[in-house]
Amino acid sequence: MDCEGSLLAFSVMVFGSRLSSAAAALTLVGQASQALGSIQYPVAAVTADNYGTLNFTEIFASGPDMSNAAWERGSFHGLTTFARAAPLRCFGADADTPYDVAVVGAPFDTATSYRPGARFGPNGIRQGSRRLGVERINVPAKIRISDHLDVVDCGDVPMVMTDNKVALRQLELANAALLSHTSLRSYSGRSIAKDGKFHPRVLTLGGDHTITLPLLRGVAGVYGPVSVIHFDSHLDTWKPKQTTGGPWLPDEEIPVTHGSYFWYAYKEGLLAPNNANIHVGIRGAINSWQDYDDDYEFGWIISHAEDVEDVGWKGVVKKIRDTVGDNPVYITLDIDVLDPGMAPATGTPEIGGITTREIKKILQGLAGLKIVGADIVEVAPGYDTQGMYFIRYPVFSLYEITQIAAANIGWEILALMAKTPLAE
Repeated sequence: MDCEGSLLAFSVMVFGSRLSSAAAALTLVGQASQALGSIQYPVAAVTADNYGTLNFTEIFASGPDMSNAAWERGSFHGLTTFARAAPLRCFGADADTPYDVAVVGAPFDTATSYRPGARFGPNGIRQGSRRLGVERINVPAKIRISDHLDVVDCGDVPMVMTDNKVALRQLELANAALLSHTSLRSYSGRSIAKDGKFHPRVLTLGGDHTITLPLLRGVAGVYGPVSVIHFDSHLDTWKPKQTTGGPWLPDEEIPVTHGSYFWYAYKEGLLAPNNANIHVGIRGAINSWQDYDDDYEFGWIISHAEDVEDVGWKGVVKKIRDTVGDNPVYITLDIDVLDPGMAPATGTPEIGGITTREIKKILQGLAGLKIVGADIVEVAPGYDTQGMYFIRYPVFSLYEITQIAAANIGWEILALMAKTPLAE
């Protein structure tokens, strides 16, 4: 039988069978459970007679209500965490548990200019990371993250979907809380933090790119202004301004969006001075050449996507390192820096992007930089179109190519953090 025939047969077997009644189905289950004999099973036998009396809360629970109890790291919980990092209730029962890196999701996408959907990015990136592991060796990077860092997954920050100001404030407060702790590990030498202490680092899974602003506020509060390495196809430094006949009244504030947050970061003094910040992968259209002049005024150097062709990934790495120097570094990566052929699931795709192999080489070339934090943004899983398998019915659809790319990028960033302590 060919592949299509096998899939159709499987579909009919699973979905097309018509049982005469629910009682018949329960009888089958009951017979199967009885056949297990001495094997422990939640219920000895399920039949049509006792189905209505079963306590499914008791059957499926492993014990009493543990919804806010600390996780037991030695137990398997069936959760999909980022790269199999230990789950932690960082804002609840585990708040006092130390760690070195917190992975946190920011399900926010209501400040986008084109396609929404990045609120599902944190879950998608975690799904894409299932074959990775913080305890596995990254061969090209020659490192096992867990040998150097205790990485935990704190889940998602609750962010309201109806008020951007409130949602971004929620993220800012959560990020600041994570950064305020003392990390599990300490290192020889003085920390580069302003208070001289070693603090955890945060890898945030977005979410649209607006989330970088509240995240930078938290990082700057600990380390002072930082050099930002911004992987993206767009500048995101557009200055908000009133336009004649625009929708905002003269006395109304134009809200921050995923295209203007770096202007706010510049105005708030969050960015390292002397043009020590760099965009990598830029290729999006602009409104006028003034946009480039403004971008330089706001503290940025630009590396275009075609630079990878002209000078190679090593040339791009050199330009990045020459720009940021020895400053504390924050990495923010918009998945649209990749070519849409390799990462279609994003809000504002631009052709002619960097490949997944090139981004891995560029990131690995940044070893030794002091990465104080990072985010991966604009992953909108609903637009993933690669790997769909349709026959006569949509039996299988594997929407993961962008999520897998984003997850691997996150794994590479964790490797960079593991290689270089934040010490003077």
